[in-house]
Amino acid sequence: MATTNDLKNGLVLNLDGELWAVVEFQHVKPGKGGAFVRTTLKNVLSGKVVDKTFNAGTKVETATVDKRTMQYLYADGEDYVFMDLETFDQITVPGGTVGEAANYLLPEAEATVATHESVPLYIELPTSVVLEVTYTEPGLQGDRSTGGNKPATVETGATVPVPLFITTGEKIKVDTRDGRYLGRA
Repeated sequence: MATTNDLKNGLVLNLDGELWAVVEFQHVKPGKGGAFVRTTLKNVLSGKVVDKTFNAGTKVETATVDKRTMQYLYADGEDYVFMDLETFDQITVPGGTVGEAANYLLPEAEATVATHESVPLYIELPTSVVLEVTYTEPGLQGDRSTGGNKPATVETGATVPVPLFITTGEKIKVDTRDGRYLGRA
């Protein structure tokens, strides 16, 4: 148990049997009336975002979330298999839990896997990864970095918008949060 004074970004709360991560919080002390805490919460499993207000000092139940660095091994149908780098235990993470992160997962890549009572909740990738372009249309003479974008397929099968001068076989750096091209690797 914790109070609303202990809230911080990333803390996972157990509200009504569901797990909610604190995305943002603000302590408010109006001139009239009691203080309160305004929060933005994200459901860990469904991704739903809600705003919730708590009176200051209210007790909230926190959930224990175990975050471990794991190595991605392989895809098993719809699921993904990760190995704990300390104990070498393997866990299977459902494809729905991995979500969009699958577009940037390469075998042997490291990721942070968050679990609650041995149930995988979500995975966090590094903010950027280096991927090889497996196919893109050839650029034209005179293409410059400010010209525009074209789609490129990378080794994981994802499509990333890249500048016109990028060619097949080049390694590029991609932002894992939104799929943006960050530069050549």
